[in-house]
Amino acid sequence: MKINTALVLLSLQLMITGCRKDDKKQVQDPLNIPANPVKPEAKTEDEIDFKNFNIFDISTIQRNELMDAFISVSDIYHDKQAVPADFLKSQKDAPFSKMAYLELNDQYRKKMMDGLHLTENDSLYLYNYETNTLKKIPVNTLKAVAYISPYISEGEEIDIDSYMLGFQIENQKSLNIFDKYTNVVAYFGNKNPFTENKMKMIRWKKADVEIQKKYFPGSNLKYGGTYQSRYENLTYYVQDLLEEYGTRERKLVVINDKNEKIFEKTFTISDGAEFNPLEKTENETTNYHAQWTGRLFKGKEPVVLNFTSPSFGCPVITFLDKEKTELTINCDNRH
Repeated sequence: MKINTALVLLSLQLMITGCRKDDKKQVQDPLNIPANPVKPEAKTEDEIDFKNFNIFDISTIQRNELMDAFISVSDIYHDKQAVPADFLKSQKDAPFSKMAYLELNDQYRKKMMDGLHLTENDSLYLYNYETNTLKKIPVNTLKAVAYISPYISEGEEIDIDSYMLGFQIENQKSLNIFDKYTNVVAYFGNKNPFTENKMKMIRWKKADVEIQKKYFPGSNLKYGGTYQSRYENLTYYVQDLLEEYGTRERKLVVINDKNEKIFEKTFTISDGAEFNPLEKTENETTNYHAQWTGRLFKGKEPVVLNFTSPSFGCPVITFLDKEKTELTINCDNRH
């Protein structure tokens, strides 16, 4: 299928290579995270209510030989009349290029705002956890827009599900803006939910064989590399378990400074997903595939992310809590 619009999804491994899923995970019991030896930061007056909490990644879309930066909200906004009916009907007479992009008028902008429970007094918070850069943009300055999916070809019937709906961040920039939005997450609301300067790229080093025996015994799979890293008072241990064609499981154990195991999780892959490497290759010059950890959100336990690259669905952030709570990064992954 010929792709008419180039869309690159940014984030932890963010490429559009799979289907959008309606049953995507949301935060599991976000208001009742159980007590845990990893204590969240002290409560403040700015602490965020995580009920119905959503974060997003940023996409770059080629249009007129230049690039737009855009946040799709179509994972959570499903209004079947989100664009004017007359616009869809015009496809019989309009060129495909005209159907590929639409700025929503006030009526349809308000429909989207209401559907998202936003007001014009809210803000967009863009947080780059690699560079510790926070940008706040008033929502009332953002264009509400619809971009046609890059998997829709000229000549196909166009309907509301053919469009990605959301807000434009940048308009008609150079083609090199992709890197600008790597390791950036976005939030719409009236308070900044992000804890600044508390995220850290995980730098793994080989662990002693005794670690493998102590924390990862009894697997029927072949043992691969064992790695460790530190964050604040926590030690992270990772064990790769192999099958014939590569890593099948990746086990993570987190130990506190009292030598207590406070978290463990087994990462697996399916549907074309891949494990991200734990070590850089000689030719790798970016941190695109790196794992990250730290206190990303106010009043919450530390998180880990970027252990896997999904093909179908979107990447998740895992909290180091007893319930292994996961928060999906809305990325509008479809084909």
